[in-house]
Amino acid sequence: MNRKDLQLYFIMGTGNCVHEEPITVLEKALQHGITMFQLREKGPNALTGQAYEDFARHCQKLCQQYHVPFIINDDVELAIKLGADGIHIGQEDFPVCKIREKIGQMILGVSVHSEAELQTAKQYGVDYVGIGPIFATTSKSDANPPSGTTFLQSVRSKSPELPIVAIGGINCFNAPSVLQAGADGIAVISALCGSKDIPHTVAMFKSLFGENKKSYI
Repeated sequence: MNRKDLQLYFIMGTGNCVHEEPITVLEKALQHGITMFQLREKGPNALTGQAYEDFARHCQKLCQQYHVPFIINDDVELAIKLGADGIHIGQEDFPVCKIREKIGQMILGVSVHSEAELQTAKQYGVDYVGIGPIFATTSKSDANPPSGTTFLQSVRSKSPELPIVAIGGINCFNAPSVLQAGADGIAVISALCGSKDIPHTVAMFKSLFGENKKSYI
């Protein structure tokens, strides 16, 4: 994994989208420059069974079309079955040591909230860590209280080699402070799922990295 893949990391499930169909939201985001995508199908109305697998395959096909890594949240068996590019797990999911054994060289991302969790993640060779929620978020009903950038700054200072993506309430206006604190990239859910102008929103985020990634349209 190239750590630049983390720059604009889009996370989405079918229940997150407000103005357009989920597949439409994902394709627009891909067309205009997201650098990684995570399917996170959670919540009371989440897809299950064959419908979930079919939706995941559709998302994967789009990501392959735009050469963007396709990550599945939590569902290790589905990630292996589909040959996803990677898996992302939280601390409440399977132990990171067992995940690495199961997925081999697949990209492994882990959410960390403390120094102990960070050291465990590093011990088992995670490819990146997710730190947050940085700011208050409405995308996860079970999210921890916002932590600000203090822990993020500490991790960056102690582990300059470690790829870090920040998540939680990040938008175009507060993202600069997150990047200045040491994040390689920002993970967003609501900022894109709730946007009425996805091309413009993606362009705003991309400008923070000093890049004008070409559109595929």
